[in-house]
Amino acid sequence: MPEEPHRYSELLAAGHSREVVRRQTASGQLKRLTRGVYGPDDSFAARLQATFRRLPYGAVAGFHTGAGLHGFGMSGTRDIHVIVPAGSVVPQIAGVVAHESVLPVRDPVLVAGVPCAPASRCAVDLARVLPRMDALPVLDACLRGGACRREDLASEVAWHSGLRGVCQARRLVQLADPRSECRQESQLRLLLVDGGLPCPEPQLWVPDEAGVPLYRLDLGYRRRRIGLEYDGASHLDRERLRHDRSRMNWLAAHGWRVRYFTDRDLYRHPRHIVATVADLLRS
Repeated sequence: MPEEPHRYSELLAAGHSREVVRRQTASGQLKRLTRGVYGPDDSFAARLQATFRRLPYGAVAGFHTGAGLHGFGMSGTRDIHVIVPAGSVVPQIAGVVAHESVLPVRDPVLVAGVPCAPASRCAVDLARVLPRMDALPVLDACLRGGACRREDLASEVAWHSGLRGVCQARRLVQLADPRSECRQESQLRLLLVDGGLPCPEPQLWVPDEAGVPLYRLDLGYRRRRIGLEYDGASHLDRERLRHDRSRMNWLAAHGWRVRYFTDRDLYRHPRHIVATVADLLRS
């Protein structure tokens, strides 16, 4: 049985009769990964490699799929996103989204056995086409995971000049920050900036009297001693709750004003968040 995806014709040429292929497929020894391509397993990596056996020359993984391969994907889709040169003839393949691009992919890399757009290209492409609240977390995650550097993003977004969504991408690249530790922290930061407020500092460390970093806030304005926290599921743990209460008391005693926001605030009452922080900054 082949160890990697092969076309049906290649299996026959290698000595596998039609009956053997049919029997192995029926027994599960061989998986039909896409039309005319078979392999020993139907993992995402195998399906990805099988798909590329049917794509035109010059196709590369990109967008959501490329981001996932580079380690900063934030989409749950199982669709395979590929970039193909403009004018390419792409067969209709279930679960494959082909993005025709007049912009050549610079320096593609081999990841998981398939050609892939560089991390900076995947991040900027997504920053152009996703809603703003989904796009900034992708850029932050790209930098946080070390998939590329800030200057790589700046160079890539300049390469996209004139394309749809590049103005959004350019602005978001300027805001991108590797210090944001989760999607919601990135979104909370963007919400405040879009609301006309100064950009808060991510992962702000508050020192004790000796200047030693003691407590870390998700976001904050250091000079104003204002802290902003996103309360996710981890804050529901009993031991974590005790720690948070102790931290809250210490921060309050040292002049810090901290406000806590949840997913309901972020996604249902964003104006409340902006108004609350604006009031803090004015007071």
